[in-house]
Amino acid sequence: MKNKHGLKLFIFWLFVCSLILPFAAEAQTAKPKVELPHKVVNLKLNSKLMAREMPYRLILPVNYQNSNEKTFYPILYLLHGLTGHFDNWTDKTKLTEYAAKYNYIIVMPEGDNGWFTDSATVFNDRYESYIIKELIPEIEKNYRVKTARENRLIAGLSMGGYGAIKFGLKYPEMFAVVGSFSGALGAALWTEKELGGNTFISKTIMSVYGAADSKTRRENEIFQIVREMPADKIKSLPFIYLDCGTEDMLYRSNRDFANLLQEKKVPHEFRELPGGHNWIFWDSQIQEFLELSEKFIK
Repeated sequence: MKNKHGLKLFIFWLFVCSLILPFAAEAQTAKPKVELPHKVVNLKLNSKLMAREMPYRLILPVNYQNSNEKTFYPILYLLHGLTGHFDNWTDKTKLTEYAAKYNYIIVMPEGDNGWFTDSATVFNDRYESYIIKELIPEIEKNYRVKTARENRLIAGLSMGGYGAIKFGLKYPEMFAVVGSFSGALGAALWTEKELGGNTFISKTIMSVYGAADSKTRRENEIFQIVREMPADKIKSLPFIYLDCGTEDMLYRSNRDFANLLQEKKVPHEFRELPGGHNWIFWDSQIQEFLELSEKFIK
């Protein structure tokens, strides 16, 4: 199927990155420490659905601490990639500096290697339900968040890009804008046979999605969700932004998904530009997304 393009290269990339990415990322994003006027904090939520504490990182707007108690802010949920963690975005990009330009509360949840999906095989790995039913209500209860749909955004890279688009498709009433950077958009289609001998990837995918014909796969396969969506529901979808580097092994599946969105008349923007599957690309694209998102916030 078209949206499986790039699977073998994606597997190879993950193997290589497991060896070199910690060093490469540090070199690529090395920067002097900057005193930031806004607050970055690490927090934990005692999740009943996950049966454990779940960490997340929070960036508050520059003026949050000193603003009037009646001042509320838009919110962005920002998801990490496979093998990554909740602290990646601030540790490997200049997000904390970029955030100073925007009056957003930014939340970066932990997703482990769970594809932001309720696992078909592990009862307490309920990453989708955790974010939708626990994390978002918790954040928006305890912070001065504009809780209307038009002030809530979600975005992510690679695995997180898939997760963000999936959330936008399944919960359109919750999000105004969805962003995917180098999204691993065909993940729910990958099977044990196609994954071959890569133990890590195979175990991860099979643990999350189960057998090739599982209900979990059907409910989380974003190409199929879009194909089967009736026109009246298409109109209620959030604006979808996706980008991918032309040297990225996931480029073809991103292009295929953009073509499907075009065919179904889903409001979206697809940017294809030189670049690979790395933090240099994601650092530049989070800036682009933040700038674009302001057009939709009310």
